[in-house]
Amino acid sequence: MEYFAFQWHITEACDQRCKHCYIYALGSHAKFKEMAVEDMITVIENCQEFCRKAQRLPYLYITGGDPIMHPQFWTLAKLLKIAGIPFALMGNPFHLTEEVCRRLAAYGCRKYQLSLDGLRETHDKIRRPGSYDETLEVIPYLKKAGIDVAVMFTVSRLNYKELPELIDVVVENKVDIFAFARYCPSAEDKETCCSPEEYHWMMEQAWAKFEQYKDSGTTFNLKDHLWTLFKYEKGLFDPKAYPDDEYVYDGCNCGNCHLTILSDGDVYACRRIVDSKVGNALTDDLYDLFTGQEMDKYRVYEKFEKCSKCELLRFCRGCPAVAAGYHGNMYAPDPQCWKEV
Repeated sequence: MEYFAFQWHITEACDQRCKHCYIYALGSHAKFKEMAVEDMITVIENCQEFCRKAQRLPYLYITGGDPIMHPQFWTLAKLLKIAGIPFALMGNPFHLTEEVCRRLAAYGCRKYQLSLDGLRETHDKIRRPGSYDETLEVIPYLKKAGIDVAVMFTVSRLNYKELPELIDVVVENKVDIFAFARYCPSAEDKETCCSPEEYHWMMEQAWAKFEQYKDSGTTFNLKDHLWTLFKYEKGLFDPKAYPDDEYVYDGCNCGNCHLTILSDGDVYACRRIVDSKVGNALTDDLYDLFTGQEMDKYRVYEKFEKCSKCELLRFCRGCPAVAAGYHGNMYAPDPQCWKEV
């Protein structure tokens, strides 16, 4: 049975002030939201019921803010252990010790995602001074505990040239999984987005590094769906190998196999699309939300202005969140897609 992914923000509390963080961009850092334990129990039960109906298994990506900063984090971990639900954490390095990592593993944490947004100087400017070194220092703690270490790189014009050298760093530090995702802009900061040419250049450099390190033990997760276009143009992906039907085989998970739950219970089709709220996990049935009319608009693929004309529609669709931030319309062309259609 396959997993269904829930990204669950249990708190907004965080001891970084990242320049690309949507929480701080909204100005909400003066009044952190965090979910009460009784509401966490409701969410867990709602996720379990969803998966019974969908014939899937629940997998939770727990984040924030920094989830470990929630005062009842370990209570939640115990609840998940009792329920037999595996989880991954997406957080900061600052509260990780050898003992904390051992406890996380004992409660069922399979993966911990850290962030590196460039080399030392660039990363520390984007996040906070010293956090680059602190991130590298905790990798051995997680690995010793048996938790997979993932590193995520958020791409913008501020740091895209540093990606090749950063890949050297993550391999040297024996990171288990490496991926990058794009900064999601607003109408006011479009200039932080790479041009299609800059982004394609970066992917070429990354691909060369991935080939160089293919036997290193680090898995390179091709998270960005523009990798499908990249491989297609290199002759490494053939859409004709798939049946000529209407089935969506890959591409953006929004409306497909993913939901986001915020610390007040609000459910979003995609956390990075600011107006994608579809309901609330404390009052609504998650399965009804996922199969309902509010979610349907994220599955009307013929509305995608550029992608609907492309032979890769069922496999790519770029990033609707980046398109929504850049153009104010999730159906608009992905601003980093270099393909002419």
